[in-house]
Amino acid sequence: MFREEKRGWIEVICGSMFSGKTEELIRRMKRAQFANLRVEIFKPAVDTRYDEVNVVSHDANMIHSTPVEKSQNILLLCGDVDVVGIDEAQFFDADIVHVCQMLANKGIRVIVAGLDTDFLANPFGPMPQLLAVAEYITKLHAICMKCGGLANHSFRKVNKGPQLVLGEKDLYEPRCRNCYNEGLRENETE
Repeated sequence: MFREEKRGWIEVICGSMFSGKTEELIRRMKRAQFANLRVEIFKPAVDTRYDEVNVVSHDANMIHSTPVEKSQNILLLCGDVDVVGIDEAQFFDADIVHVCQMLANKGIRVIVAGLDTDFLANPFGPMPQLLAVAEYITKLHAICMKCGGLANHSFRKVNKGPQLVLGEKDLYEPRCRNCYNEGLRENETE
């Protein structure tokens, strides 16, 4: 006799800015809705670039979400669901890793999207830990705005200030390794 058991797991979608992370999260969440699964989507309350509530991709595709101040709130708000989506995970506190593991251990599919590195190419927030515990990882790439090659870095046009500066194409652009390093050298001489 087989015991029917609900199994959960963690999927992480990562990459540079403009690589399609949020677009992929939205696509997976909409497919889950189409399959009549119960879904909840969360984003950090600090991210109000396109919309205060909805998760919105750079090409204006969107899905309803719940903004939260801290990751523990996700456990309080997710209710009886099959799939939880989390956008911009790099902006959450370190507890997001524990929250994702608790959800997966309860049999929930957890889909997390976020930048794996910051504008200095350093691991960003809790993303390294999320990558370490995930069952599935999708690394997406953008197109370099300088040479047209495969971009893996989020280049901040002004290389000063704190790690967390919300912005779009006015402040950031995707770059390949060579063009990224060239930009860093140019910023140092300014």
